Amino acid sequence: MGRTDDTPPPVRPEVEVRVSTRRKKTAAAHWEGDRIVVVVPSHLRGPARDDMVDRLTHRMARGRPHLHTSDTQLAERAAMLADRYLEGVRPSSIRWSTNQTSRWGSCTPATREIRISERLRPTPDWVLDSVVVHELAHLIEPGHTERFRDLERRYPRLDDAERYLEGYSLGLRLRDDAP
Repeated sequence: MGRTDDTPPPVRPEVEVRVSTRRKKTAAAHWEGDRIVVVVPSHLRGPARDDMVDRLTHRMARGRPHLHTSDTQLAERAAMLADRYLEGVRPSSIRWSTNQTSRWGSCTPATREIRISERLRPTPDWVLDSVVVHELAHLIEPGHTERFRDLERRYPRLDDAERYLEGYSLGLRLRDDAP
């Protein structure tokens, strides 16, 4: 799914440009970790090279829209979702978490802190949004009560996101168990 007008723009990832004497006509780009590497022909210089790098970088970044979002952008996204679905409820903080490997997110209602698993960075917007709405709903209703489920169901793609996360979770487990 593409970005909507109220989707925060992705942060531009680090870009490395490599010059190749073997490439004659085309340029190519690929991910190396969190960085985009663009390989251009050695004869391509100046504005033509800059334009090629910009186009390829934009194309690559579109495929991983959440990989490079900051905690600030996550907070902006949560505020937009809270205003749309949950009467503007706000956490005291929301940020990405690197130590959540068995949950997609967590909410501590007493401190109003929300943590979102880094494993969700490469997922589509609507999947991340469903997890954020789920955690925001805990600020209104701490338990998984019927009232909580009603709040959570305000997000229209909840069922789709749950199915996506079931498959994604299976894929992550298989990858983590690989020798």
